[in-house]
Amino acid sequence: MKFTEIIKAWGPVAFWVALMFFGSSDWMSADHTSRYLTPLLHWLNPDISPATVARVHLLVRKAAHVTEYAILTALLFRALRWSIENPWWRAAAALVPALVIAPLDEFHQSFIASRTGSPIDVLIDYSGAIVGLLISRLIYLALKRREKV
Repeated sequence: MKFTEIIKAWGPVAFWVALMFFGSSDWMSADHTSRYLTPLLHWLNPDISPATVARVHLLVRKAAHVTEYAILTALLFRALRWSIENPWWRAAAALVPALVIAPLDEFHQSFIASRTGSPIDVLIDYSGAIVGLLISRLIYLALKRREKV
């Protein structure tokens, strides 16, 4: 595998993991994200209650967990296509880093004053990883079908 191919395969993964690390920092804490989301929600609905704002904020933050791990596993699935031909083994190999990174990410957050580490968030991250693999597999199967036609 050439260096440029390695960069094309693994560069997006490295960039995404770095972005995830940034997302685990104080900059993406609930206090900071509420500064953007609350005014947006009030602009969309001036009569929105504080309880509804809090619920939407929580849902958006948990959806971000699902999305970030879905993207991570999809990028890993893509990067591994050059080294693991079997799509089932590739999916398993793409899942392992997510299973390791999620608890480490939450552990990292437990050391940041404005963040908390949560086992529930680890489970949400795992569900996102599975969603990313399912989407990757569906795309893989669709591309395989298209090749046969």
